Amino acid sequence: MKMTSNILIAIKNLIENPVISLTAHYSGRNRVNGVGNALEVYIKDLFANTLMYEDEYSRLNVYNEVFSYTGNQNNPPDIILKNGDAIEVKKVQGNASALALNSSYPKDKLYADSTMITNECRSCENWDIKDIIYIVGNTTDTELKELWFVYGDCYAADKGIYERIKNTIVDGLHSIPCIELAETNELGKIKKVDPLGITDLRVRGMWSIFHPRKVFDYLPKQSISSDFKFYCVMKKDKFEQFSEEDKNNLLALEDDQNFFIHDIQIRNPNNPAQLIPVKFMEFYHG
Repeated sequence: MKMTSNILIAIKNLIENPVISLTAHYSGRNRVNGVGNALEVYIKDLFANTLMYEDEYSRLNVYNEVFSYTGNQNNPPDIILKNGDAIEVKKVQGNASALALNSSYPKDKLYADSTMITNECRSCENWDIKDIIYIVGNTTDTELKELWFVYGDCYAADKGIYERIKNTIVDGLHSIPCIELAETNELGKIKKVDPLGITDLRVRGMWSIFHPRKVFDYLPKQSISSDFKFYCVMKKDKFEQFSEEDKNNLLALEDDQNFFIHDIQIRNPNNPAQLIPVKFMEFYHG
């Protein structure tokens, strides 16, 4: 089935209609409370091409056509495009060097058999594996200053790297004699730790990952002073999978002196000794 939207459409919408003052733009919208919520709505509007919609009901109808899933704060992902990619949105303030992922380790792909996703996410459409885009916005209390779109397979290692650590910890808990372990999606829950049997211990993973700015600080970037900076990293073969129309529409915007698309190489997240070809995009505004 044909995708209803994709990352190239979202980038085109961003370049043609950049919104920096997020809280001002969304101040009259229902359920938009603070810059974090506004950022997620902005991302949805970029993919749904609803940036200029004033009527909430019309917007929701378009969302229904474009997204098969919109999640919650506790389980990744935040958004799934119908017949397309998954999206995880992260907001950071200031020059934060890391993103908090909480109990969910970084993902190169999203897997339907993951225990960390909801049943609603798993059944939103017929799927097994999806590419995932990490969208990271650096904000002030009111404005968006920097935005990164990075595919998980350019950013995170294979899931086996993280699963090995997780499983070793879980196996270690099971090796402790004379304890009662409860079923949990966390690393572990030990019941009745004390003689009275009134104390439980929850063992949770608290994962974090370096900000894309730090991960890709070795990439050559334009020296342009601006109020807003946008960057995108995706594998070259992923870029080639999109329609010629969507690729050409985006490439035509390179005439804008502040939008650039480069063919470069990045370190392989699974083996930094190897380099993999990617498309690296930059856009500067204000």
